[in-house]
Amino acid sequence: MPGQAAELVFDEATKQYEGRDDVAVDHLSLTVPAGEICVLVGPSGGGKTTALRLVNRLIALTSGDIRIDGTSILEQDVVRLRRGIGYVIQQVGLFPHMTVEANIGTVPRLYGRPRGWIHTRSQELLDLVGLDPSYAKRYPAQLSGGERQRVGLARALAGDPPLMLMDEPFGAIDPIVRARLQDAFLELQKEVRKTVLFVTHDIDEAIKIGDRIAIFRRGGRLAQYDTPRAILDKPADDFVAEFVGADRALKALALRTLAELELGPPADGPRIPRASTVRQALSLAIEKQAQVLAVTDGEAVVGSVTRDALLT
Repeated sequence: MPGQAAELVFDEATKQYEGRDDVAVDHLSLTVPAGEICVLVGPSGGGKTTALRLVNRLIALTSGDIRIDGTSILEQDVVRLRRGIGYVIQQVGLFPHMTVEANIGTVPRLYGRPRGWIHTRSQELLDLVGLDPSYAKRYPAQLSGGERQRVGLARALAGDPPLMLMDEPFGAIDPIVRARLQDAFLELQKEVRKTVLFVTHDIDEAIKIGDRIAIFRRGGRLAQYDTPRAILDKPADDFVAEFVGADRALKALALRTLAELELGPPADGPRIPRASTVRQALSLAIEKQAQVLAVTDGEAVVGSVTRDALLT
């Protein structure tokens, strides 16, 4: 089966549907380094989902090319190509007549993996996505929406793909569960380090999830491709600035952690972990009406930070 992470390159990738004057994806060129999360975001009709579906040839290129680790998708057998790519969608798409374990084992079975190997792999992946191994014998109808999404993620990882495509995977879930799934996914990515192409309509999700963000404008044209911090600091034009939002300075606070700040000496005050973002710290200071927060590492207070320092 496949393994490792793969570099993904769009090279003037273009899609124009037959009989249409407009272009769905217009000469898209960008590179996603191996092991990074690239989030595609933009208005409806911007071409982000079309761009994602070009990668596994669910939609055919009109012109240009897409390469995975230097090999054109057009040179690969389409079945082999798709087996080597993990795919997670908003509707999850679990097979309702199959158990969770059988759903997770879909791709490994196609590779001829034995039943014992699939059972062990399913148990490992359930644990990895934060579900008890006892879920293996349940059916999709017995799961909550958030649990189904976790199983969908486990199934996408089962074949150890070098590349994962995620099309608004958390879009149909309530905000609290959605935030938990985002956090769980980021923790999971630290362990598996896959190359991920992730589509969302939510710029806040893009900033939280992405190592890099590709912002599309209508007509399938790329408006800006950069790190979240670079986009927030220097939007390419008025369209990007408006799309990111007038509160982009506040959004930027979510990209810095307290570990990046020069802390003051240990002090009394509401406690907050050192791994927390500046935005979380500022929110806590406002909520508790505190001028100083005690910064912790585990149970120990390792320093302090003032509200004024959070705003500078």
